[in-house]
Amino acid sequence: MIMRPGQQLLLPANPLFIWGSLLLALVVNLLPVGRVAWLPDVLALVLVFWSVHQPLRVGIGAAFVFGLAMDVHQAALLGQHALAYTALSFFAITIHRRLLWFSVPSQAVQVLPLFFAAHAIELAVRMLAGGIFPGFSALLAPLIEALLWPVISVALLAPQRRAPDPDANRPL
Repeated sequence: MIMRPGQQLLLPANPLFIWGSLLLALVVNLLPVGRVAWLPDVLALVLVFWSVHQPLRVGIGAAFVFGLAMDVHQAALLGQHALAYTALSFFAITIHRRLLWFSVPSQAVQVLPLFFAAHAIELAVRMLAGGIFPGFSALLAPLIEALLWPVISVALLAPQRRAPDPDANRPL
C-alpha cells in the first residue's frame, strides 16, 4: 500500500493488545451505570477501530460474539446487538482501505454514518420486538462515538507508534 507523505510507519499490532482492548471495552460496556440512551457504545467504537486497522484479525465473527455477549448482559432480544455489531464490522471492513487515507478527524466524520446505522438497527429491532422508544437523546450516542474516534485512535495506535530499538545500521 502506498503511504501518504509524512505518515509514520507503524509496528505490527500485538494480538494480545488487540483482544485485551476489546475485552476492556466489553468490561466498560458492562459497568452498571444504568440505561442511558445517550451513552456511547465503547465496544462498538473499538470494534470499528480494529475492523478498520486489523480486518484480518478482528472481523464479523468477533463482532457477532461480542454482540451476543452484550445481548445476554443487557437482557435484550437475543441477536439485537449481534446484528448491529455484525453490520457495523462489515461496513467498517468495506471502507477500511479508503478510510485510512484520511486524517483522523476526517475519519471521525466518515465513521459517523456507521454508528448511526448501528444504533438505528438496534432501535429497529427493539421497536419491532415491542420495546419503547428511548427518546431523541439516543441520537447523541453516535455523535459522541464519532467525537471519541480521535481519542480511541491515538490511544490504540500508541503501542504501534513507539520506536523500535534504534540501530545505527537501520534508519527506520
